[in-house]
Amino acid sequence: MSRRNEHATSQDDLFHPVIELPEPTRRARYDRLIGLDETKLRLRKEAALLADPRRLRSWAAQYHGGDVAALALFADRAPLFVFAGDVGSGKSALAESFGCDLADWLDLPVYLYRLKLATRGSGLVGEMTSLIGDAFTHMHTVGKRASGSGGARAVQLLVVDEADALVQSREAQQMHHEDRAGVDAFLAGIDGLTGAALPVVIVLCTNRVGALDPAVMRRAAATFTFTRPSDEQRHAVLTQALDGLGIRPETVRKVVVLTGPTEGRPGYTFSDLTQRLVPAAVFHAFPDRPVMDEDLLALAEEMEPTPIFTEER
Repeated sequence: MSRRNEHATSQDDLFHPVIELPEPTRRARYDRLIGLDETKLRLRKEAALLADPRRLRSWAAQYHGGDVAALALFADRAPLFVFAGDVGSGKSALAESFGCDLADWLDLPVYLYRLKLATRGSGLVGEMTSLIGDAFTHMHTVGKRASGSGGARAVQLLVVDEADALVQSREAQQMHHEDRAGVDAFLAGIDGLTGAALPVVIVLCTNRVGALDPAVMRRAAATFTFTRPSDEQRHAVLTQALDGLGIRPETVRKVVVLTGPTEGRPGYTFSDLTQRLVPAAVFHAFPDRPVMDEDLLALAEEMEPTPIFTEER
Protein backbone atom coordinates (compact mmCIF):
# COMPACT_ATOMS: atom_id res chain seq x y z
CA MET A 1 0.00 0.00 0.00
CA SER A 2 1.35 3.41 -0.90
CA ARG A 3 1.87 6.15 1.64
CA ARG A 4 -0.81 8.21 -0.17
CA ASN A 5 -3.37 5.52 0.52
CA GLU A 6 -2.42 5.45 4.18
CA HIS A 7 -2.47 9.19 4.76
CA ALA A 8 -4.41 12.10 3.38
CA THR A 9 -2.59 13.89 0.59
CA SER A 10 -1.14 17.18 1.79
CA GLN A 11 -1.27 20.47 -0.08
CA ASP A 12 2.51 20.28 -0.55
CA ASP A 13 2.12 16.95 -2.36
CA LEU A 14 -0.29 18.48 -4.86
CA PHE A 15 0.81 22.06 -5.46
CA HIS A 16 3.86 24.22 -5.67
CA PRO A 17 3.91 26.93 -2.94
CA VAL A 18 0.75 29.04 -3.15
CA ILE A 19 1.33 32.68 -4.10
CA GLU A 20 -0.96 35.55 -3.16
CA LEU A 21 -1.51 37.95 -6.04
CA PRO A 22 -0.83 40.68 -6.81
CA GLU A 23 2.89 40.41 -6.11
CA PRO A 24 5.76 42.30 -7.74
CA THR A 25 7.43 39.55 -9.77
CA ARG A 26 4.28 38.39 -11.53
CA ARG A 27 2.92 41.89 -11.95
CA ALA A 28 6.13 42.81 -13.78
CA ARG A 29 5.79 39.64 -15.88
CA TYR A 30 2.20 40.58 -16.75
CA ASP A 31 3.24 44.11 -17.75
CA ARG A 32 6.02 42.75 -19.98
CA LEU A 33 3.53 40.74 -22.04
CA ILE A 34 3.18 43.37 -24.75
CA GLY A 35 0.78 43.00 -27.65
CA LEU A 36 -1.73 40.82 -25.79
CA ASP A 37 -4.11 43.63 -24.84
CA GLU A 38 -7.21 42.05 -26.41
CA THR A 39 -6.45 38.69 -24.81
CA LYS A 40 -5.84 40.33 -21.42
CA LEU A 41 -9.14 42.25 -21.57
CA ARG A 42 -11.17 39.22 -22.59
CA LEU A 43 -9.46 37.11 -19.92
CA ARG A 44 -10.22 39.71 -17.24
CA LYS A 45 -13.91 39.70 -18.12
CA GLU A 46 -14.22 35.93 -18.49
CA ALA A 47 -12.41 35.25 -15.22
CA ALA A 48 -14.31 37.92 -13.31
CA LEU A 49 -17.68 36.51 -14.36
CA LEU A 50 -16.69 33.00 -13.34
CA ALA A 51 -15.12 34.08 -10.05
CA ASP A 52 -17.81 36.59 -9.04
CA PRO A 53 -21.15 35.94 -10.82
CA ARG A 54 -22.77 38.76 -8.84
CA ARG A 55 -21.14 41.25 -11.20
CA LEU A 56 -23.07 39.86 -14.15
CA ARG A 57 -26.34 39.99 -12.21
CA SER A 58 -25.62 43.59 -11.20
CA TRP A 59 -24.90 44.50 -14.82
CA ALA A 60 -28.16 42.86 -15.95
CA ALA A 61 -30.14 44.71 -13.28
CA GLN A 62 -28.58 48.05 -14.20
CA TYR A 63 -28.90 47.85 -17.97
CA HIS A 64 -31.68 45.31 -18.63
CA GLY A 65 -33.90 45.41 -15.58
CA GLY A 66 -32.55 42.10 -14.30
CA ASP A 67 -34.78 39.77 -16.34
CA VAL A 68 -32.17 38.32 -18.70
CA ALA A 69 -32.51 34.71 -19.83
CA ALA A 70 -28.88 34.57 -20.93
CA LEU A 71 -27.73 34.68 -17.30
CA ALA A 72 -28.76 31.04 -16.94
CA LEU A 73 -26.29 30.12 -19.68
CA PHE A 74 -23.43 31.66 -17.75
CA ALA A 75 -24.42 29.76 -14.62
CA ASP A 76 -23.80 26.47 -16.42
CA ARG A 77 -20.30 27.29 -17.65
CA ALA A 78 -17.39 25.36 -16.21
CA PRO A 79 -14.73 27.53 -14.53
CA LEU A 80 -12.16 26.24 -17.01
CA PHE A 81 -9.92 28.01 -19.52
CA VAL A 82 -7.57 26.43 -22.04
CA PHE A 83 -4.44 28.36 -23.07
CA ALA A 84 -3.14 26.81 -26.28
CA GLY A 85 -0.19 27.82 -28.40
CA ASP A 86 3.37 27.36 -29.51
CA VAL A 87 6.39 27.30 -27.20
CA GLY A 88 7.39 30.78 -26.04
CA SER A 89 4.09 32.39 -27.02
CA GLY A 90 3.41 33.75 -23.53
CA LYS A 91 0.61 31.43 -22.43
CA SER A 92 2.23 30.12 -19.24
CA ALA A 93 3.53 33.56 -18.28
CA LEU A 94 0.05 35.03 -18.71
CA ALA A 95 -1.61 32.13 -16.88
CA GLU A 96 0.54 32.73 -13.81
CA SER A 97 0.31 36.54 -13.89
CA PHE A 98 -3.16 37.62 -15.03
CA GLY A 99 -4.34 37.08 -11.47
CA CYS A 100 -2.59 40.36 -10.60
CA ASP A 101 -4.85 42.24 -12.98
CA LEU A 102 -7.89 40.26 -11.82
CA ALA A 103 -7.09 41.06 -8.17
CA ASP A 104 -6.94 44.77 -8.97
CA TRP A 105 -10.16 44.70 -10.97
CA LEU A 106 -12.15 42.74 -8.40
CA ASP A 107 -10.38 44.35 -5.42
CA LEU A 108 -9.85 40.86 -4.01
CA PRO A 109 -6.77 38.73 -3.32
CA VAL A 110 -6.12 36.00 -5.87
CA TYR A 111 -4.33 32.85 -4.70
CA LEU A 112 -2.25 31.16 -7.37
CA TYR A 113 -2.04 27.37 -7.19
CA ARG A 114 0.22 25.49 -9.61
CA LEU A 115 -0.38 21.77 -9.92
CA LYS A 116 2.72 19.61 -9.71
CA LEU A 117 3.21 17.28 -12.66
CA ALA A 118 4.13 14.67 -10.06
CA THR A 119 0.40 14.60 -9.36
CA ARG A 120 0.30 12.01 -12.13
CA GLY A 121 1.62 9.66 -9.47
CA SER A 122 3.98 6.70 -9.77
CA GLY A 123 1.68 4.40 -11.69
CA LEU A 124 0.10 2.56 -8.77
CA VAL A 125 -3.47 1.56 -9.48
CA GLY A 126 -5.84 4.31 -8.40
CA GLU A 127 -3.09 6.71 -7.36
CA MET A 128 -3.46 9.24 -10.18
CA THR A 129 -7.23 9.24 -9.80
CA SER A 130 -6.88 9.81 -6.05
CA LEU A 131 -4.36 12.63 -6.47
CA ILE A 132 -6.46 14.53 -8.99
CA GLY A 133 -9.52 14.01 -6.86
CA ASP A 134 -7.63 15.35 -3.84
CA ALA A 135 -6.53 18.42 -5.81
CA PHE A 136 -10.10 19.28 -6.81
CA THR A 137 -11.39 18.57 -3.32
CA HIS A 138 -8.86 21.06 -2.00
CA MET A 139 -9.85 23.70 -4.57
CA HIS A 140 -13.53 23.17 -3.77
CA THR A 141 -12.81 23.51 -0.03
CA VAL A 142 -10.77 26.72 -0.31
CA GLY A 143 -13.31 28.11 -2.77
CA LYS A 144 -16.12 27.48 -0.33
CA ARG A 145 -14.18 29.14 2.50
CA ALA A 146 -13.70 32.21 0.32
CA SER A 147 -17.43 32.46 -0.42
CA GLY A 148 -20.07 34.11 1.66
CA SER A 149 -23.46 35.77 1.56
CA GLY A 150 -21.76 39.00 0.54
CA GLY A 151 -19.94 37.33 -2.34
CA ALA A 152 -16.37 36.19 -2.89
CA ARG A 153 -13.69 37.24 -0.41
CA ALA A 154 -10.85 35.84 -2.54
CA VAL A 155 -10.31 34.01 -5.83
CA GLN A 156 -8.53 30.67 -6.17
CA LEU A 157 -6.66 30.21 -9.45
CA LEU A 158 -5.28 26.77 -10.37
CA VAL A 159 -2.82 26.60 -13.28
CA VAL A 160 -1.97 23.26 -14.88
CA ASP A 161 1.04 23.58 -17.17
CA GLU A 162 1.78 20.92 -19.80
CA ALA A 163 -1.83 19.90 -19.42
CA ASP A 164 -1.61 17.35 -22.25
CA ALA A 165 0.46 15.21 -19.86
CA LEU A 166 -2.50 15.09 -17.48
CA VAL A 167 -5.64 15.08 -19.64
CA GLN A 168 -4.51 13.45 -22.86
CA SER A 169 -7.31 12.22 -25.08
CA ARG A 170 -8.73 8.89 -23.94
CA GLU A 171 -9.00 7.96 -27.63
CA ALA A 172 -5.21 7.54 -27.82
CA GLN A 173 -4.51 3.86 -28.46
CA GLN A 174 -1.37 3.77 -26.33
CA MET A 175 -3.05 5.37 -23.34
CA HIS A 176 -2.73 3.44 -20.09
CA HIS A 177 -5.85 2.56 -18.09
CA GLU A 178 -4.59 4.63 -15.16
CA ASP A 179 -4.24 7.67 -17.42
CA ARG A 180 -7.80 7.21 -18.66
CA ALA A 181 -9.00 7.04 -15.07
CA GLY A 182 -7.09 10.24 -14.35
CA VAL A 183 -8.90 12.06 -17.15
CA ASP A 184 -12.21 10.79 -15.77
CA ALA A 185 -11.23 12.15 -12.37
CA PHE A 186 -10.31 15.52 -13.85
CA LEU A 187 -13.66 15.75 -15.64
CA ALA A 188 -15.47 14.81 -12.42
CA GLY A 189 -13.59 17.56 -10.61
CA ILE A 190 -14.54 20.16 -13.21
CA ASP A 191 -18.15 19.00 -13.16
CA GLY A 192 -18.16 19.34 -9.38
CA LEU A 193 -17.20 23.02 -9.70
CA THR A 194 -19.60 23.77 -12.56
CA GLY A 195 -22.63 25.60 -11.27
CA ALA A 196 -21.25 25.75 -7.73
CA ALA A 197 -20.67 29.51 -8.05
CA LEU A 198 -17.37 29.25 -6.19
CA PRO A 199 -14.53 31.74 -6.79
CA VAL A 200 -12.32 29.08 -8.40
CA VAL A 201 -10.82 29.24 -11.91
CA ILE A 202 -8.83 26.43 -13.57
CA VAL A 203 -6.39 27.17 -16.41
CA LEU A 204 -4.88 24.44 -18.59
CA CYS A 205 -1.79 25.37 -20.63
CA THR A 206 -0.69 23.19 -23.53
CA ASN A 207 1.50 23.16 -26.62
CA ARG A 208 -0.54 20.24 -27.97
CA VAL A 209 -4.16 21.30 -27.88
CA GLY A 210 -5.06 18.51 -30.28
CA ALA A 211 -3.91 15.98 -27.70
CA LEU A 212 -6.36 17.14 -25.02
CA ASP A 213 -9.38 14.97 -24.40
CA PRO A 214 -12.38 16.27 -26.40
CA ALA A 215 -14.55 16.19 -23.28
CA VAL A 216 -12.15 18.60 -21.59
CA MET A 217 -12.29 20.95 -24.57
CA ARG A 218 -16.10 20.84 -24.63
CA ARG A 219 -16.25 21.90 -20.99
CA ALA A 220 -13.90 24.87 -21.36
CA ALA A 221 -15.64 28.20 -20.88
CA ALA A 222 -13.07 29.75 -23.22
CA THR A 223 -10.04 28.72 -25.23
CA PHE A 224 -7.30 31.30 -25.71
CA THR A 225 -4.98 30.69 -28.65
CA PHE A 226 -1.47 32.15 -28.50
CA THR A 227 0.61 32.74 -31.63
CA ARG A 228 4.03 34.14 -32.46
CA PRO A 229 4.16 37.93 -32.36
CA SER A 230 3.30 40.00 -35.42
CA ASP A 231 5.52 42.81 -36.75
CA GLU A 232 3.64 45.31 -34.58
CA GLN A 233 3.94 43.12 -31.49
CA ARG A 234 7.65 42.47 -32.04
CA HIS A 235 8.20 46.22 -32.39
CA ALA A 236 6.38 46.88 -29.12
CA VAL A 237 8.28 44.14 -27.29
CA LEU A 238 11.67 45.28 -28.57
CA THR A 239 10.96 48.94 -27.89
CA GLN A 240 10.18 48.14 -24.26
CA ALA A 241 13.02 45.65 -23.78
CA LEU A 242 15.64 47.96 -25.31
CA ASP A 243 14.58 51.08 -23.46
CA GLY A 244 17.58 52.89 -22.01
CA LEU A 245 20.18 51.26 -24.26
CA GLY A 246 20.22 54.07 -26.82
CA ILE A 247 19.31 51.85 -29.77
CA ARG A 248 18.15 53.92 -32.76
CA PRO A 249 14.50 53.60 -33.88
CA GLU A 250 15.57 52.60 -37.39
CA THR A 251 17.64 49.77 -35.91
CA VAL A 252 14.63 48.51 -34.00
CA ARG A 253 12.64 48.51 -37.25
CA LYS A 254 15.39 46.49 -38.97
CA VAL A 255 15.43 43.98 -36.12
CA VAL A 256 11.66 43.63 -36.43
CA VAL A 257 12.15 42.56 -40.06
CA LEU A 258 15.07 40.25 -39.24
CA THR A 259 13.09 38.48 -36.50
CA GLY A 260 10.00 37.98 -38.66
CA PRO A 261 9.08 34.82 -40.56
CA THR A 262 10.85 34.01 -43.80
CA GLU A 263 10.53 31.19 -46.28
CA GLY A 264 11.44 28.01 -44.46
CA ARG A 265 11.84 29.70 -41.07
CA PRO A 266 9.30 30.86 -38.49
CA GLY A 267 9.39 34.23 -36.77
CA TYR A 268 10.76 34.74 -33.30
CA THR A 269 8.63 33.90 -30.30
CA PHE A 270 8.04 36.37 -27.47
CA SER A 271 10.59 34.50 -25.34
CA ASP A 272 13.11 34.46 -28.22
CA LEU A 273 13.07 38.24 -28.09
CA THR A 274 13.02 38.80 -24.34
CA GLN A 275 14.99 35.81 -23.05
CA ARG A 276 17.47 35.22 -25.86
CA LEU A 277 18.04 38.12 -28.28
CA VAL A 278 18.10 41.15 -25.99
CA PRO A 279 19.99 39.41 -23.14
CA ALA A 280 22.53 38.13 -25.69
CA ALA A 281 23.15 41.70 -26.85
CA VAL A 282 23.75 42.79 -23.26
CA PHE A 283 26.10 39.88 -22.53
CA HIS A 284 27.98 40.58 -25.76
CA ALA A 285 28.80 44.13 -24.59
CA PHE A 286 29.23 43.51 -20.86
CA PRO A 287 31.45 44.51 -19.08
CA ASP A 288 33.69 46.55 -21.36
CA ARG A 289 31.41 48.72 -23.51
CA PRO A 290 27.82 49.78 -24.18
CA VAL A 291 25.39 47.79 -26.30
CA MET A 292 25.60 48.96 -29.90
CA ASP A 293 23.14 48.83 -32.77
CA GLU A 294 25.51 46.54 -34.66
CA ASP A 295 25.40 44.00 -31.83
CA LEU A 296 21.67 43.69 -32.04
CA LEU A 297 21.59 43.49 -35.84
CA ALA A 298 24.31 40.84 -35.99
CA LEU A 299 22.65 38.69 -33.33
CA ALA A 300 19.24 38.98 -35.01
CA GLU A 301 20.79 37.70 -38.25
CA GLU A 302 22.67 34.84 -36.58
CA MET A 303 20.19 33.58 -34.01
CA GLU A 304 17.73 30.86 -34.99
CA PRO A 305 14.18 31.16 -33.62
CA THR A 306 12.66 28.40 -31.55
CA PRO A 307 11.35 25.69 -33.91
CA ILE A 308 7.59 25.42 -34.25
CA PHE A 309 6.17 22.87 -31.85
CA THR A 310 4.14 20.21 -33.65
CA GLU A 311 1.75 17.60 -32.30
CA GLU A 312 4.23 14.87 -33.25
CA ARG A 313 7.05 16.24 -31.08
